[in-house]
Amino acid sequence: MKSNILKRLSALAMTAVMAFSISGGVSAADAATATIDTSRSTSLTLYKYDLTGAENDGVWDAESYVSTGIADEQVNTALSKYAIQGVEFTYRKLADLSIYKGTAADGHQETVPLYAFTENTKSGSKETIDFLSALGLTTNDAYRTDHDGKQNRVWYFKSDTLIEALDHALTTNSTSTKDALEKYMAANGGTAMPETDENGYAKVDGLAQGLYLLVETRVPENVTSTTAPFLVSLPMTTVDGSTWNYDLTLYPKNETGNPTLEKTVRESKADTGKNAGKTDDITDGYHHTATASDGDVVGYQVISTLPTITSPATALTTYTFVDNLSKGIQYNKDDVKIEFFKDAACTDRVAVWNEQDGKFTTSYTDYSSESGSQMTITMTESGLAEINAATTVYDPATSLLRGYSNLTMRITYACTVNSDASVVYGDSGNPNDVTLTWKRTNTEYYDTLTDDCHVYTYGIDLTKEFSDNNGNFDNVKFLLKNATDNYYVQAELNKSEGIYYVTGHSDKEADATRFSPMSGEVNHGKVMVKGLEDDSYIITEVATDAGYTLLKENITVDIMSSDSTTICSICGKALKTATAKVNGKDVAMTEDNSSVSALVPLTVTNTRGFDLPKTGGRGNVLIYGLGIAALLTAGGITLFYLRKRRHG
Repeated sequence: MKSNILKRLSALAMTAVMAFSISGGVSAADAATATIDTSRSTSLTLYKYDLTGAENDGVWDAESYVSTGIADEQVNTALSKYAIQGVEFTYRKLADLSIYKGTAADGHQETVPLYAFTENTKSGSKETIDFLSALGLTTNDAYRTDHDGKQNRVWYFKSDTLIEALDHALTTNSTSTKDALEKYMAANGGTAMPETDENGYAKVDGLAQGLYLLVETRVPENVTSTTAPFLVSLPMTTVDGSTWNYDLTLYPKNETGNPTLEKTVRESKADTGKNAGKTDDITDGYHHTATASDGDVVGYQVISTLPTITSPATALTTYTFVDNLSKGIQYNKDDVKIEFFKDAACTDRVAVWNEQDGKFTTSYTDYSSESGSQMTITMTESGLAEINAATTVYDPATSLLRGYSNLTMRITYACTVNSDASVVYGDSGNPNDVTLTWKRTNTEYYDTLTDDCHVYTYGIDLTKEFSDNNGNFDNVKFLLKNATDNYYVQAELNKSEGIYYVTGHSDKEADATRFSPMSGEVNHGKVMVKGLEDDSYIITEVATDAGYTLLKENITVDIMSSDSTTICSICGKALKTATAKVNGKDVAMTEDNSSVSALVPLTVTNTRGFDLPKTGGRGNVLIYGLGIAALLTAGGITLFYLRKRRHG
């Protein structure tokens, strides 16, 4: 599962509202507090607590707490027994605090606080570029650039640019962003803070002023996920905006207890038989990857563990799923069902919602061959009210105080694999993702999670040949049978493409498609069949051109998918790759539209049959001549026999 959680520690921990200059009406005392003392060093203190456990026990409400950047003894006292020992954060200074005074594009004078990234361009260093790249930025996104006349290039960035870029990067793909920033830290000499002690406390003193990146680089075994990387400015403006805080204290939270998200897919029981048809079993045939034939119905499920809801301050105000299908798959629509369970295995059901209940809505984009399609599932006001405030879900022994807190939500719906060229064949697959967006009462931002799954399908590229190159392809017919699932393949021919696209199947041979090689300019001599799942297939030649010999035996084609070495950057699971055999021998699958391992190549050659004697002409004379000789011979024998009797 990919966790794209926006780590807004607070507006305070992500930006610096820097008052570098004082206007004429400010008193000397105010000016002294509003102006940074550049001679002072700074410090950073971290407290690491199991806030999830504290929330579940009802002693902590993170959403009602406002981070001030100042140590809070009440917080430390309340959470003392939840301290996490052995957590390590690594930090690195990225930029200096700066101020730009100049003329704006419209001509007015402006004063802009900035962060100055300096780099020796002649040394070949790319540390600034690498950092910006991890956030999806380039040096072109800088507010302004400068050069010291020697060998140092300086890029000046607004805090808003950096904040928004980091938030977007974490939202889009938190794992890859996190990995990129961790690699950046390791490559450019980050400094490790002391590990948190038995009180969850760690501190580093004597830090120069500037912008810092912090990455959680080590956690104990009982911590299941690390905090997303974050930025801090040292010093930082106090909450009331009146002065500067040179000694920052933070309470970064681990991710346990937040919503979870997983999207999986399975092939329909009616189409493949690869699951038992148990619609209430979340493990029955569901995986992050599946193979399917064109025209198959595939079932999707989205599993989300609801967050802890302990008070109105932690109630959900938004809970929305945006599901995206690749262009090769279409929604069946009007079949979305939402269920809530007490357990992760989804066996102890609490409630069932259908769209007509009014607790959620579904909306769809029109199918587009260019971009695929999208479905949005939105919890309505009444649905959120039930999630937040239902009081009959658990008994008091659970210690879960409100609503559907920590329940497992299961969403199910069906889609159909298209029978056309929009499907991607081979290892590239057809990715389908879902993003969960939620917001709580006391937050001004939205958190997100993203997960995805992939549907794979393949094809057969059969080349038909005649030994003398004179045969008529139109008279050749093949049957294609799925030996694994015991059905005959049905397909439609796109004549302009010279491709058969699978549309269905039948257990009756009479209903099976008769595949003929193309006789025109497109795919001449080929039987191209696209849209097959990873199964064993039997090819039978049931007709050929006159004067040629049918294949003596069937051809067996095995398409086998397995986990590849490539890990999905979103779901974190292994993607698929395919191999093939023809009549038990390995063959190299070919690509299709730059997607490798897509098609199984094979060649079928018909040889001429032996000519039978022709009727009429010399053939008849020979036969007749032989017949007369035989008669004469027989007559001679008869005569000899009769004469012998007369003299006896």
